[in-house]
Amino acid sequence: MPLQRENNMPDGDALYAEIIDAHTGLSMEDSAALNARLVLLLVNHIGDRAIVQEALAAARASLSGRT
Repeated sequence: MPLQRENNMPDGDALYAEIIDAHTGLSMEDSAALNARLVLLLVNHIGDRAIVQEALAAARASLSGRT
């Protein structure tokens, strides 16, 4: 199954706000640690190395404006 790139989350804006709120009051170091832990939990949940690799490549490419 390919990486789902279309919006697949009902009320995604509210979820985004929850993710941002989870960082409130954290230092930059703790915020980065939270992100890393969240990524690892979600990667484990996905359980498909190819999908994770595709997501990593897409995320990395988006940093330079290439999607």
